[in-house]
Amino acid sequence: MLLHAETAGEGSETVVLLHGMAGSAESWWRVTGLLVDRGVRVVALDLPGHGHSPRGSTMTVLDAAASVAETLDTMDIRPTVTIGHSFGGLLLAAAVATGRLDPGLAVSVDAPFTARGGHDRAEVQAEYQAARADRTEERLRAEKPHYGERDRQVEARAASRFDPATAAAIAAGPGGTWMPRPGSIVVRADPSHYVDDATAAALTASGVDVRSIPGAAHSVWYSHFDAFVAALPEVFDR
Repeated sequence: MLLHAETAGEGSETVVLLHGMAGSAESWWRVTGLLVDRGVRVVALDLPGHGHSPRGSTMTVLDAAASVAETLDTMDIRPTVTIGHSFGGLLLAAAVATGRLDPGLAVSVDAPFTARGGHDRAEVQAEYQAARADRTEERLRAEKPHYGERDRQVEARAASRFDPATAAAIAAGPGGTWMPRPGSIVVRADPSHYVDDATAAALTASGVDVRSIPGAAHSVWYSHFDAFVAALPEVFDR
């Protein structure tokens, strides 16, 4: 599966951005703008079942990870840095662990590295459909006070294009664990639902650089943009 890509900027270095579940390439709008201003080429992908990318009724985590790698290969993209948030971070780790992707510097943002798999497909699809219907600008204004006006517009638009059937196929398929390779960076909210203290300690012991942003939301750059940028000088101060 070839994915839809949004490309911006010019430069000798390329940063690839992978959004989270129910997001889109547009979720990175502020990060993209800053990188372009600093002379970096940015390639943001819509993941399977998101944005303008194809849907897949038999999609698995490894299929989705392979689609990321295949898309970048087809575009002849050799990333300097690849950043994956949440679900995007899981796909990044899986693509690297299976040898499908050489990401340059891999950065995972508040991402799980285990997919349980085996969920009841009809049940989880109904849950995703309900969540999509609730993700309106009005609801986001009430539930995500750290979102700016454009953030709300972007995320509501992403939700309207999100395909619950693709996400349900992934949740119902095989699970697995794919840990970041040594030398990777993990940026987490603190506290984090996905990267708790024990997980952070295990990652650190394995050679992964874990950086915490106290009080940040799951979408760290939405709630704590300046702290997010400051936590990643390897990305933003090139």
